[in-house]
This record gives sequence, C-alpha cells and structure tokens, in this order.
Amino acid sequence: MAQLASHFSFLVRTLGALAIAAGTALPVAAKDAKPPLAGDMTKLELQVERTAAPALAFKDKADANASLDAFKGKVVLVNFWATWCIPCVKEMPSLDRLAAKIGSEKFVVVALSLDGPSRPKVEPFIRSRKLDNLQVFFDTQKKSYGALRIAVLPTSVLFDAQGREVGRLQGDADWDTPEAEALVRHVIGEGS
Repeated sequence: MAQLASHFSFLVRTLGALAIAAGTALPVAAKDAKPPLAGDMTKLELQVERTAAPALAFKDKADANASLDAFKGKVVLVNFWATWCIPCVKEMPSLDRLAAKIGSEKFVVVALSLDGPSRPKVEPFIRSRKLDNLQVFFDTQKKSYGALRIAVLPTSVLFDAQGREVGRLQGDADWDTPEAEALVRHVIGEGS
C-alpha cells in the first residue's frame, strides 16, 4: 500500500511539473487571476490596487444630474469622447458592438461626451450612426474628466461591479474583438 501511495505521489508531481512546463498549470479562480490582455487590450494600464472611483457627476440627455452610482453592481466602461475627436468617432461603433455582444444585465458602456458648445451635435451623431447600445451622457464642464485625471481623448476607464477602477486605455481601440470581450467577461466573472 505504501508503494502504491508513493507511485501515486510521484505521478501527481510529474503531471504537475509537466503542466507547468507546458504553460497549462491548473486554472486559477477568476477573482484571483489578472484580466487577460491581448490585441488592443494590451494598451490597458491595469491598476495595481483597485480603488473606488471618485465621485463622478455628469448630465444625461435631459440635462438632469447623473453619476456612476446609477450603475452599481455592473461592470462599467466609461469612454471619454467628443464628436470633433477623429479617433473617438472611429472607435464608437466598436464600443456599441461590444455593448450589444455582452448585453446590459451586467455590463454597460457609458459614452461620456465632452462636447460643450457642440453638444447639440451629439444626439444626431449617435442617431445617424445607430449607436443604440451606448448610454450617452455629458461632461461639458469636464468634472469627471478632471476627477479621473484624463489626459487624452479618447480614454476608456473600466470599473468592476464594486465601482473600482480595473484599468484605463488611452487612445482608440477596437472594442468588438474577442480579446476585449474576454477582458470584460473576466471582470464580470469576478463579481459573480
């Protein structure tokens, strides 16, 4: 019996060593693993320690006060953009497709427009491009922009379901790729 236990122990150690050498170590629980980053998502600057988002206040289409708190319990991708920003305009359709792929039950894309004087152009812009899956809000006074210390447009900031920043991506990206979907689904899985 002792010999059988010894052989079994040897077999387990050998298989474990082979799995590690092959890069197929046993899976780590989603909440303990780093988010997968590939493709354009390698540009995402992960936060070493996730901290709660500062109070982010903005306006909705009716000019009523809104905030990130309205999305508690959901993974939120806040995209800072403007109609006059060419890279922003380029990435908006991919953000819309990502939102459509994942759905709105556990995930939302908040398109936070910095259009000030050009604000009347935003709704026709969204309508003409059929960007129906984005939640559009306005940061005309750049309060949220300043609170998050955004430096360039576009910038997208990913928050987990507890309202903590996962990371941010400066510049445009292709958001409807399998890599972006895997990243968001990973962050959604952390909260489950």
